[in-house]
Amino acid sequence: MNASTLPLNQQQCQALSGAPLSKMGQQAMLGQITGWQIDTSVPGGALWRSFTFSDFHHTMAFVNAVAWIAHQQDHHPDMAVSYDACTLRWSTHSVGGLSLNDFICAARVEALTP
Repeated sequence: MNASTLPLNQQQCQALSGAPLSKMGQQAMLGQITGWQIDTSVPGGALWRSFTFSDFHHTMAFVNAVAWIAHQQDHHPDMAVSYDACTLRWSTHSVGGLSLNDFICAARVEALTP
């Protein structure tokens, strides 16, 4: 089974350069993850989702799990963290917008949540 046939949450991020995903490519990838949205107000787009938790401890456990994924994949999101919420925002600077890496990481994060 090659990487393109694996589910997104089982693929590995790769070093990328070039152009961001096309709008069609972004929509195809978006269909494979739940609850994520594309912010089209930025060039190339940004993938984002907010998560809410019952308390600070659960929020921080989630943040630490996301940090582990980001470190493992060498692909890091912008994070906004508060007492009971965390918003993640993925974008690939080397391509100037959204790439497959953003969707891989979003799918891996999604696998953390029930």
